Amino acid sequence: MAEFSTSIDIDAAPDVVFDFLVTADGMTSWMGEFARLDPRAGGEFAVDIAGYAVRGEYLHLDRPHRVVVSWGMAGVPELDPGSTRVEFLLTPVGAGARVDLTHSELPDVHVPGHADGWHHFADRLRAVGHGGDPGPDDWSPTGDRDQEAS
Repeated sequence: MAEFSTSIDIDAAPDVVFDFLVTADGMTSWMGEFARLDPRAGGEFAVDIAGYAVRGEYLHLDRPHRVVVSWGMAGVPELDPGSTRVEFLLTPVGAGARVDLTHSELPDVHVPGHADGWHHFADRLRAVGHGGDPGPDDWSPTGDRDQEAS
């Protein structure tokens, strides 16, 4: 099992960024086409991203500092719903926030695709956090793009 980590700075207070992680409208403004979220420990975390059904549950919420969810993809071998863990740590930095993201318990084979996705979606989160519109989302998993190019 492996871990992927990244961080971004956003020109928005941690409580503003927190809402992008716990509301359906907030989540789909930067990641996914559909979200069904129940932001409480044990509550549902369901986001459809580029044709994949990401499923899990909220494990820990500490507004506005931390959100932890279980994460997996229905129908993806070695990545059953809820089988991995994603943590968002929000730290005040000046008038904004630093978001440290850690995706742990990933099977090694899935790290490159998730790294590609998290870099893409972190940029989109930064854009909406700044009050901007990240535009249409044409992202697809790395493997899908490789197959389309062949």
